[in-house]
Amino acid sequence: MKRTLVRFNTLWMCLAFSVLLAACGNKEAEQRTAFIGFLQTRVLDKPGLRVPTLTPDEKASFGDYAQHYAVIADFNEGMNKSVSQPMTQVMAKGALRSIADLSSRRDDLKAAKDGLRGLRTALDQELAKADAAHAGLKQADDLKQVYGKAYDKTVSAPAATFKEVFPALDSVFDGALAIGDYIERNKSKIQVSGASVTVTDPAVQAELNKMLQDLNGHSKAINAAQSKMQAMVRGS
Repeated sequence: MKRTLVRFNTLWMCLAFSVLLAACGNKEAEQRTAFIGFLQTRVLDKPGLRVPTLTPDEKASFGDYAQHYAVIADFNEGMNKSVSQPMTQVMAKGALRSIADLSSRRDDLKAAKDGLRGLRTALDQELAKADAAHAGLKQADDLKQVYGKAYDKTVSAPAATFKEVFPALDSVFDGALAIGDYIERNKSKIQVSGASVTVTDPAVQAELNKMLQDLNGHSKAINAAQSKMQAMVRGS
């Protein structure tokens, strides 16, 4: 009787363990399905850049996959705090209201250029951190396909579009500083009063006009990059 009882108990434990494994497997599948549905309907199907905050119920329904979404959410939060918000301060620092600013606000322009370098570094760091976390995720093929599209839309594309602004801004700051230096070197021939400029030397006037035209061209590149960013965010 004792031997039969041991066999019965062992068999019962094996059956129970099998049922437990099946239950765990079904739970993971349900969580994965819920997460895929969320990414599709709340991120991919929505126009523009949308990174909604998970509710407690959503976190619970996604299980461990909530941490997969955290990779996307953390990148966007980090980019907002370390790049987007400081960018507003950099642009305000380097804003030019008149041609007189080109010579009188050179320190502000230099500070803005230095700040821009820091923003570029911050964006590179945030993207590298997100890419590393993304590469380390273990995902089934059905989730990997949808998650990859969501990651491109909410991480890769915004980072790439944002980076397009940096070269144009660099060129604007460099051009503005060069014009300021040129005006300072030729201040005996260039008289600046607000938006008006008087130049007594034709050669100096020709060179100054060329530098100002180049500066305007770089400004157009910034406007184009900003328009592209706004279209991506709004989805239009």
